Amino acid sequence: MTKEEEKRKDLEATAAPENTEAAVPEADTATESEDNALTAELEALRKETAEQGEKYLRLAAEYDNFRKRSLKEKDAIGQEVRAATAAAFLPVYDNLERAIQQETSDEAYKKGVEMTMSQFKQVLESLGVSEIEALGAPFDPEKHNAVMHIEDESLGENVVAEVFQTGFQCGDKVIRCAMVKVAN
Repeated sequence: MTKEEEKRKDLEATAAPENTEAAVPEADTATESEDNALTAELEALRKETAEQGEKYLRLAAEYDNFRKRSLKEKDAIGQEVRAATAAAFLPVYDNLERAIQQETSDEAYKKGVEMTMSQFKQVLESLGVSEIEALGAPFDPEKHNAVMHIEDESLGENVVAEVFQTGFQCGDKVIRCAMVKVAN
């Protein structure tokens, strides 16, 4: 053999292993099992990501509900405080109303009491407190306290004929019912 033939045999021997058929299936099997392991790991990670995303969405929804509930509670507490404050001042309102109804010869005194009453009503309105409409309105047991009943054909049935004490409400909450006389 010549040197060229020896080199060629050496190159062939190093370039191609003798058992090439057996080596290929082992490589395919190893690659296939790695692919299966990676696919399983990928699916597990996708599942975990989906679970974490769902947890995040639920937490975000819970927080949004908490925020809305807190705002409602804050508004309700504010309305309760305004109603309690106004209720504490209602005896002053009643006394000012009685003072206006009294006859007096001192016009400056009468005007001062009327101005005080006007300012007091403005303060109540700024707190969101309003008078309950009663005179001539249909009787509503949730807003009116009937202390007298009269028969009067000129008025309709269950109509407020006279108001003895003004009622107040803060929003939908009744602070004090109007004390009234009901007809028919």
